Amino acid sequence: MQTQIPTPDTRAHRGSILVEDAEVIAHTTHADQQFTLKVRAPRIAARVQPGHFVHLSCGEALKMRRPMSVMRACAKSGCIDILYKVHGLGTDLLARQQVGTTLSMLGPIGKPFRLEGYRPVALLVGGGVGIPPMVALAEHIRATAPEVQILATLGSEVRFPFEVRPSQIMTPGLPAAVTATMPLFEDWRIPTRLASHTGFAGCFEGFVTELADHWLAMLLGAQGLGPHEIEIFACGPTPMLRAVKALAARHAVAAQVSLEEFMACAVGGCAGCTVPIQTDQGIAMRRVCVDGPVFSASEVVFDY
Repeated sequence: MQTQIPTPDTRAHRGSILVEDAEVIAHTTHADQQFTLKVRAPRIAARVQPGHFVHLSCGEALKMRRPMSVMRACAKSGCIDILYKVHGLGTDLLARQQVGTTLSMLGPIGKPFRLEGYRPVALLVGGGVGIPPMVALAEHIRATAPEVQILATLGSEVRFPFEVRPSQIMTPGLPAAVTATMPLFEDWRIPTRLASHTGFAGCFEGFVTELADHWLAMLLGAQGLGPHEIEIFACGPTPMLRAVKALAARHAVAAQVSLEEFMACAVGGCAGCTVPIQTDQGIAMRRVCVDGPVFSASEVVFDY
């Protein structure tokens, strides 16, 4: 098996990544050490697309930045919303930042989700801190392709960073007891269901990919859709994305996945975030930061 090691080339991204002082204008605390950070960074906000991330300083006491996916970005207000969970020194320091603080931000970074040519049904699958890119993508599809039917399955093993409520949107083919939804998606009229192993009321008891499997079976069965009419978009931990790849292959539907990986520079220079990708020439190592984070699920080699 031939493996190609990439030669880092940051020139391809020269001029596309900006550095900006981002002012913290809101910092909201959620359950289980989860936070929503709202910053004003108008130059970066104007360029962000769903699937992009930013590289954010966490405070003066720590030199290394942390990669953060973008949940929402508004070019008009210049604001960017970031949902994160405390997990280590950097995010712990970030959680202490107050309104009015200025944080250095690089962005937007990476290859986003494909933003046109959608299939009739988009099934969004988000796990944990993989939920934010699904919010960005749903908002984009609603604005640019309102004819696309959006469905969403979201999973978490801690309490969700929003107030879970019963959905008023019918979801045929799913267990009747599975009623919990995300208020934002409910307000957007996006059929959404939640999954967890923690026994939360109204949630599907199992993996989010198992819930997605129920929905796909209904779409391809009772609703009579063809595999070419559905595409999965997913972000979450590696085991979840591995399961998404298997799920997509089993149902013969296309899938795009946004990978999560530790990063140092996040701009393609250090090649510390490489993952194996299947190409026509064999397996090649690609950088998650700039060659991704979004890849076709079929080309990611999870068990290399």
